[in-house]
Amino acid sequence: MATIKNGGEKSMSSKQPSGEEFGGVIGRTVQESKPWWPEPKTPKDAPNVVIVVLDDTGFSHLGCYGSTIPTPNIDALAAGGLRFTGFHTTALCSPTRACVLTGRNPHTVGMRGVSNFDTGFPNMRGAVPKSAATLAEILRDNGYATFATGKWHLAPMSECSAAGPYTNWPLQKGFDRYYGFLQGETDQFYPELTSDNHFVPVPAKPEEGYHVSEDIVDKSMGMIRDLVSLVPEKPFFHYMAFGAMHAPHQAPQSYLDKYKGKFDAGWDVARAEWFERQQQMGIIPKGTKLAPLNPGVKPWAELSENKKKFAARLQEAFAAMLEHTDDQIGRMVQFLKDIGQWDNTVFILMSDNGASQEGGASGVFDEMKWFNGIREDVDAAVERLDDIGTLHSHSNIPWGWAQVGNTPLKWYKQNTHGGGVRDPLIIHHAGKLAGAGGIRPQFCHAIDLTPTVLDIIGIAQPSHVGEVAQMPIHGVSLKPVLSDPKAKLARGAQYFEMLGHRGIWKDGWKAVTHHESGKPFDEDKWELYHLDEDFSECNDLADKEPARLKEMVDLWWAEAEAHGALPLDDRAAFALFAASRRPGMPTSRGRFVYHPPVSHIVSDACPPVARGWKMEANIIHPASGGDGALIARGSINSGFVLYIKDGKPHFDYNAFHVHTLVFGSDVIATGARTIGVTVTRRADGGGDIALLVDGKEVATGEVKMLLFMISSIGMDLGQSYAPINDAYREPFAYGGKITTVTFDIPDLRQRGEAISQVRAAEAQQ
Repeated sequence: MATIKNGGEKSMSSKQPSGEEFGGVIGRTVQESKPWWPEPKTPKDAPNVVIVVLDDTGFSHLGCYGSTIPTPNIDALAAGGLRFTGFHTTALCSPTRACVLTGRNPHTVGMRGVSNFDTGFPNMRGAVPKSAATLAEILRDNGYATFATGKWHLAPMSECSAAGPYTNWPLQKGFDRYYGFLQGETDQFYPELTSDNHFVPVPAKPEEGYHVSEDIVDKSMGMIRDLVSLVPEKPFFHYMAFGAMHAPHQAPQSYLDKYKGKFDAGWDVARAEWFERQQQMGIIPKGTKLAPLNPGVKPWAELSENKKKFAARLQEAFAAMLEHTDDQIGRMVQFLKDIGQWDNTVFILMSDNGASQEGGASGVFDEMKWFNGIREDVDAAVERLDDIGTLHSHSNIPWGWAQVGNTPLKWYKQNTHGGGVRDPLIIHHAGKLAGAGGIRPQFCHAIDLTPTVLDIIGIAQPSHVGEVAQMPIHGVSLKPVLSDPKAKLARGAQYFEMLGHRGIWKDGWKAVTHHESGKPFDEDKWELYHLDEDFSECNDLADKEPARLKEMVDLWWAEAEAHGALPLDDRAAFALFAASRRPGMPTSRGRFVYHPPVSHIVSDACPPVARGWKMEANIIHPASGGDGALIARGSINSGFVLYIKDGKPHFDYNAFHVHTLVFGSDVIATGARTIGVTVTRRADGGGDIALLVDGKEVATGEVKMLLFMISSIGMDLGQSYAPINDAYREPFAYGGKITTVTFDIPDLRQRGEAISQVRAAEAQQ
């Protein structure tokens, strides 16, 4: 208790301006006073914490989980740490990340799907409430430096423009520094980069060797190096989330070259080999069955030669990217060793969900085709095999290779069967783990990581963070199993729900249902598995144990209500994206007026142009040096650009490398000009283009199909963030002045029926 001395007056307690009690003595002069400093909040010998998150990496994708793809650096972590084979996630990225960083169930913290969605219900706001403080907030309050790099995807993407609000960006969620991308995916060669609270350009070009995974590790090392050099006493928490292995699967050419022909034997051979390796390693229990091929996955021998070539090359790109990512993780580990921090670091590596189904039955050159309901023309795609994995593709693997990545499980990311929710987890803490290199089969969940870290450090869950009362943490600490391989965890039931798919685990049993969108939920067929004896969910006991099944289904409804999982919502992604256009956000209007220069505009904040649009750039055109991009959205893989080249206006609509290019024949006169484009949507889904200069039509064209989702890369005015075609190179900055840019958008209608028809057709392939 502080005292204030004032002559002969009675001493009294004192608080600092911050409100904190002062423990010294304050007199009239410093000679009469006693200084005081608060005790450090950080527990003695507190370890550093690093959490590495991989994206869309299935249960078997890592070498130490059965894969033949080399991941020596991750395997070394497993050899010196512990592999968990009962680790579960939510089946999708944003919800799992919310679980990891808060220790709470996803619906409870408003993250039942990706943060691009806001359905108007508490369980899907795309933002974590203040009553669920992140691990970074808790550790920062306890004396840690906190850093985040890579993928965020925990803020409503409509809030991720330069207009904010910044409430849910990393720095407002407990991190001192941030460098990475806010969206759920990004081009690996042309990423949309954010440093702290502002957008920054890509620091180098692809031809200069740039790749975002390398950049993420470089910036991670820089943040930690600064801290350890200046305040070595301060521990750090570093959250490093790669874009890998989410689409686009892109890697340096030297890595792509390593895998030529490596997967020509096909997915049936690979899955059998990985399954055998898992049995030999003890990753799966003896007697585990290999799940049958998922619906829509044909035996490799039944594919056409072109489909085999295309699918094999897509898997080559995936493998190249995974090995490249493993090398970056190795760089990070070696760095921590070089600066003397490795032995005092808890290093956690995990995946956020199972292998992706978003490549469809055949795989895709550009993942956005899946979101647009476009089936890949494989016979045309094989003409461009050498582009796969480079900046000229945005590829994703087909279902068959995704199921290999989930060996021995069924289904994929988005589903609540094992293929969606059972994922790799490795924990390494030098000299602090029992039986290094061992396996832990106990059931655990992403919500368990925050309480585990707090338990290892010795920090109790705070009742309040930033004066906000905190909801209880739902997870349990895994610390007991770090020292005792047979320890039992004090956890109750764990529910799952994703896009209408549902599941519930309790005491080694699991009930689960694969939901068909649009079908009444009461008609879903529930399956029942004794998971402790049936790792791959192959022996459905629903008919043999109806009473247990009913008990489990009833428990699901109770847990769902308790954790805010209701109402159930099985709308497809395109409908949920549209539902996010709430009032006050950048996409909630039909007219957009920009006053350049403005910061880069992320895709979710761009005008929604699926129904056609009219745009105009009002410019002051110079007498010379006036070439450049006026309006550019997307990348070389899909997008559109209005630009001036050789003094003439051009417009290019790039629908997955199918270009519709129109241009005027006359050079634009100097002075105040208006360059415009009108795209009128036709009933067949295509569009009629008119290019205008000062209101006069100078060129026309036709687009075969207007895309619902154009690109994960957003929009720039006065320059091009990434090239849309080969006629120019970024940034292609306009040499004149743009005074205003306007977009006018007609009423939106969803393309749900067409996309659903493609999905149904794929399932029958």
